[in-house]
Amino acid sequence: MKYFSVLKKILITGLLTRLIALSFAVAMPTLAHAHDIPSRVTVYAFVKPEDNELTALLRVPMEALSEVSFPLRGPGYIQFSEAQSALDDAARIYITESLNFYENGVELEEKELQLTRVSLPSNRSFIDYQTALANIESPPLDDSVDLFWRQGVLDILVTYPIQSEDSDFSIDPQLATLSDQTTTVLRFIVPNGAERVFNYLGNPGLVELDPRWHQAALRFISMGFDHILEGIDHLLFLFCLVIPLRSIRALIPVVTSFTIAHSITLIGSAFGVAPSALWFPPLIETLIALSIVYMAFENIVGVKLEHRWLITFGFGLVHGFGFSFLFSETLQFAGGHLFSSLLAFNIGVELGQIFILILIIPVLNLLFKYFVREYIGCILLSALLAHSAWHWMLERGTTLSLYQFQLPVMDSLFWAAVMRWTMMLIIIIGALWVMYEIFRKFSLIEPFSAYNFGQKVEAENQR
Repeated sequence: MKYFSVLKKILITGLLTRLIALSFAVAMPTLAHAHDIPSRVTVYAFVKPEDNELTALLRVPMEALSEVSFPLRGPGYIQFSEAQSALDDAARIYITESLNFYENGVELEEKELQLTRVSLPSNRSFIDYQTALANIESPPLDDSVDLFWRQGVLDILVTYPIQSEDSDFSIDPQLATLSDQTTTVLRFIVPNGAERVFNYLGNPGLVELDPRWHQAALRFISMGFDHILEGIDHLLFLFCLVIPLRSIRALIPVVTSFTIAHSITLIGSAFGVAPSALWFPPLIETLIALSIVYMAFENIVGVKLEHRWLITFGFGLVHGFGFSFLFSETLQFAGGHLFSSLLAFNIGVELGQIFILILIIPVLNLLFKYFVREYIGCILLSALLAHSAWHWMLERGTTLSLYQFQLPVMDSLFWAAVMRWTMMLIIIIGALWVMYEIFRKFSLIEPFSAYNFGQKVEAENQR
């Protein structure tokens, strides 16, 4: 009997263990679902300084607040009459602690959570500041409203004491953890009523909400410099230019023409010259890859110095459109200083180019002096660059082929675009003429010279 009693206990214990394990297996997907991070959310925000107070008004999808337990009823509807404490906790945990505002460079550490309110996903009160403010100040939704908690949006009102509404304000938001891809649309309302609109992905770092001209200029110089260092296609194009031309006299006309060309199209794009068609960016990216392939093959078959600056000028126009794509995305950080930011971005690009040239030229000189003969080294390096750029060109060309090209409509907008392109063409022709006269005057080009890289190879072979 004792044996059967022990056996019975073992069987019961095993059964309980299996039941507990089964319960956890069933519960785990639910728990995991409760803490899922959404793939993407969009946060809307208004920031307004007025008198001695800075007001931040935000709207956050509640699906990003999964760590907070909201009072629910039925199949998961929010119990609004009992949710205020949980809503305040969610606002503090996820939002107010992740927003760092600065006044004249000093962090605003004092903050007060004024209001929180759940709104329906169909609510469109965030079209402007006053409408959004009136919505969050309205009575909460009634318990008779059936709203699944993950479908709601949470409106949050936070205030910060400030010294003056005319101070310089900046923000360092840390909202990227709300989802895998957090987009923030922030509108800063300056005291005169104008709006500065920001639309950024993730954490953009410190953002000047209404920058002075020098603050915007410093930011865009840094952006231009970083773009050159991070843009591998622009780097390879510069590398192609430098391989056969490493003397200052040979580089001046080439680098100058490239700089002037991309400045023309960059400035033109900022003022609306570039087409807005969807196929235009893929076309430019394909042509940039083509420019590397062409320059690399030219290095292999022979470099004509008297033509090099002209070819570089043509491809510089293409690269300028490429620079403009990044500039247009970051224009929101310029505040009201479009032209100064544009010049600053261009200066940053030039500084990046000079930095790269300073690094590349000595390395190439050492390579050709101690490791490989110059003409062999030029051919090998150019062949490697051509190989990489050729694959880029094919890939980008495939993407470009997916777009449909349609003939433009001959309306007033078309003829206005024709006028802008005509003006740009006149500027391009004028720039070419001025450069030709300057280069010829200072003997930087030899219009009728027969010098090319092939003759240089023959000369070295004869030695």
